Amino acid sequence: MNTSPKENPTIMRGVIMHAPGDVRVEDRENPTIVEPTDAIIRLSASCICGSDLWPYRGAEDVDHQAMGHEYVGVVTEIGDDVKTVKVGDFVVGSFFASDNTCEICLAGYQTHCVHRQPGAPTGAQSEYARIPLADGTLVATPGQPDADLIPSLLAASDVLGTGWFAAVAAEAGPGKTVAVVGDGAVGLLGILAAHRLGAERIIAMSRHADRQALAREFGATDIVEERGDAGVERIKELTGGLGAHSVIEAVGTQESMMQAIRATRAGGHVGYVGVSHGVALDGVELFFSGVHLHGGPAPVRRFLPELIQLIWDREIDPGKVFDLTLPLEQAAEGYRAMDERRAIKVLLTT
Repeated sequence: MNTSPKENPTIMRGVIMHAPGDVRVEDRENPTIVEPTDAIIRLSASCICGSDLWPYRGAEDVDHQAMGHEYVGVVTEIGDDVKTVKVGDFVVGSFFASDNTCEICLAGYQTHCVHRQPGAPTGAQSEYARIPLADGTLVATPGQPDADLIPSLLAASDVLGTGWFAAVAAEAGPGKTVAVVGDGAVGLLGILAAHRLGAERIIAMSRHADRQALAREFGATDIVEERGDAGVERIKELTGGLGAHSVIEAVGTQESMMQAIRATRAGGHVGYVGVSHGVALDGVELFFSGVHLHGGPAPVRRFLPELIQLIWDREIDPGKVFDLTLPLEQAAEGYRAMDERRAIKVLLTT
């Protein structure tokens, strides 16, 4: 086992959600190596995800849960079998632990790795985190990043990679019109991804001026404020009555999924990455829509090397989705700000 010269402390601070709406920062035991494929990292920054709001709002069960699955930091300790990262490396990781060597991983679907550990790592809204399957989950940056790059590297851990997967699943590209349902961090970074992939036209569905401005900065060419059937009709008006070639669904509700499917032209593609809650599809409508559906939990690990390099070379700046930065001790305020839509995404400093 390899450890940094300064041993990890026994106790650290971390975010615990006791119940819906009840977020506290408490002392927790510092993580330790459990398996020889583990690594321990000291978090440089973490953040609050839109998916964290589901249990916060009571839409998912929660009981004294350690929160957080987006992370960047410095490796402080590695298990005996870890080969691709070393103590002292600055690393970015995925929200699913995967070995990155099985047949499914090699096909680019690390979130479905045969040895995957869903929801691992957990508790990344903290000072330290244990990362299982470190070789397959973590990617080291080319060096120690400048401080201003850390927000963008943190975005790559989830929301950028998820938005990128959504754009790829929707087959965004040259000559395509892309519509984006959802103006949270994932939807906004889906716009950035679609723009980088060469989409000709990008329609952002948003009712919020600050998010509309960031959408345009990331590459949106049109804004649609209508929702539901009215939103679908507006998309069709903008596309000669046909609908968009590619639609990104980044919310996860029944309304958002149906809006995405109905706004897509026959033969078009929907990339859905919103965590589904209560979504049910009518088989007959889907059958006659002629629409391709592809999505699910994003295989962020597939895209990390490319995304890290784009950020390192300062070709993209996804960190702009963080519009509120708070110390870890004020995590509860961060949850309130996102719940009340006073913030797009909250970065927590450790």
